[in-house]
Amino acid sequence: MPETDLDLLISAAKEAGKIASGYFKDDPQIWEKEGGAGPVTEADLAVDRMLRTELMASRPGYAWLSEETEDSPERLDAETVFIVDPIDGTRAFIEGSRTWSHSLAIARDGIVTAAVVYLPMRDKLYAADLGQGATLNGVSLQVSDTTLNGATLLANKWNMNAEYWRGDVPPVERHFRSSIAYRMALIAEGKFDAMLTLRDSWEWDIAAGDLLIREAMGRVTDRHSAPLLFNNRHPQTKGVLAAGAQLHTALADSLA
Repeated sequence: MPETDLDLLISAAKEAGKIASGYFKDDPQIWEKEGGAGPVTEADLAVDRMLRTELMASRPGYAWLSEETEDSPERLDAETVFIVDPIDGTRAFIEGSRTWSHSLAIARDGIVTAAVVYLPMRDKLYAADLGQGATLNGVSLQVSDTTLNGATLLANKWNMNAEYWRGDVPPVERHFRSSIAYRMALIAEGKFDAMLTLRDSWEWDIAAGDLLIREAMGRVTDRHSAPLLFNNRHPQTKGVLAAGAQLHTALADSLA
């Protein structure tokens, strides 16, 4: 039976984990990207090379968008595209934290249809197929159904500045994880109640998490409550807000 898109992503993510783990805590070479875009390591580049080679060989008709590959306008003419972050949370990887991940997604006509977020050092593989639900290591996921008061929110500290909110800052308990993909996976898992970033967000950071949360019965939008669409000419969205439906509405209504 032909390999499904999700099977392909799972296999590729596991291979990526083997490669990246070989560099982890082994003093990998590090470069700073131009324009203050952050660090990249030889592990990021090695994983990117493998993923592009293997995935494009398996689906030659799909286009390619990755944080570590020079972008090409050719992808804009494609119906289906891989959207990949070889290592999401590179700073955490460099610092020796185990919360970095591999984020792999496939989008068709702007909608993510298959997704994997894999944390090899935590043995956590999140996966989702459009219309088939989301899982963690094979176990079905569902977002929490909590209300605003006392909800746990994954966000950078500055997102809680009063200037971004109408009236008082919501009574939430803020937490943080360095990998955006992992933050979104934790919302799908129900470990935390909501995730927010008000900054424009790169598609490769959030594409996989978008499907994980939607398939776990959550709601994902940009900061203005518009649905996320992918494979844009400039591959960013206007931030991300993700939570269960009731909590999402409450947070969206509270944003300035």
